[in-house]
Amino acid sequence: MCRNIKPLFNFDPPASDAEIRAAAEQFVRKISGFHKPSKVNETAYSRAIDETSIITKRLLSSLITNSEPHNREIEAQRAHERALKRFGNVSEKEYLL
Repeated sequence: MCRNIKPLFNFDPPASDAEIRAAAEQFVRKISGFHKPSKVNETAYSRAIDETSIITKRLLSSLITNSEPHNREIEAQRAHERALKRFGNVSEKEYLL
């Protein structure tokens, strides 16, 4: 659905508040259809981002796994290699987690 939202669960170090908020903002942008809301919709838009961030933090803290945490640098390198195979020469910066 939202290609720009990166997985946030089971990483070492854990997802930061900024990463969670960025994912929440991407989600709200996608479902609302607004990149930037009008003045009349700003309050509802901001509230939706705040509430989605809170729920996401709650979800991430309650999930349980037996697998080892992923390393962000290794996952970013793997994503870059997949992108190279799929699209050719692409900037590694575009695929950092």
